[in-house]
Amino acid sequence: MLFAVVFSTSVASAAPPLPAQVNQEFPGLKELGEGRLRFLAIHVYDSSLWVRGPGFVPTEPFALEIRYAISIKGKALTERSLKEMRGLGYTDEAKLKRWEGEMDRVFPDLRPGDRIVGVHVPGKETRFYSADKFLGAVEDPEFARAFFGIWLDEKTSEPKLRAKMLAVER
Repeated sequence: MLFAVVFSTSVASAAPPLPAQVNQEFPGLKELGEGRLRFLAIHVYDSSLWVRGPGFVPTEPFALEIRYAISIKGKALTERSLKEMRGLGYTDEAKLKRWEGEMDRVFPDLRPGDRIVGVHVPGKETRFYSADKFLGAVEDPEFARAFFGIWLDEKTSEPKLRAKMLAVER
């Protein structure tokens, strides 16, 4: 019997406030929307999109928060991110290899309850935070488009999750 891999989203619980360091460096961010990613019946993570205005503007600072419900190695997170970026059309293997090194440097191993917040600094970098500290930055605007595109690009592999985070009807 063949089993299809099925991802589903559902309403997530209310997001906690962003980490204090994120609020200090990027004041005024408010949660726009959130969703839950499930793989088969397993709750993988809840995600929230934080913006300054009434809607998502990709050229303004914003934060994407992921609250993990499972354990995952940082290396596995990097590999999944690269797979999703390739699915969005990023095919320059030299660039992907550089990004792999940057993500390996920044992404920690995660346990249930851990969270990562990625902040888009337009035209400059992507900054990553845990609940209590700065994890590092990737200084490449194209990386920011590719990374945040995993969730926010129209070609995302999870359009229902995207719609929930952007607070749009689907």
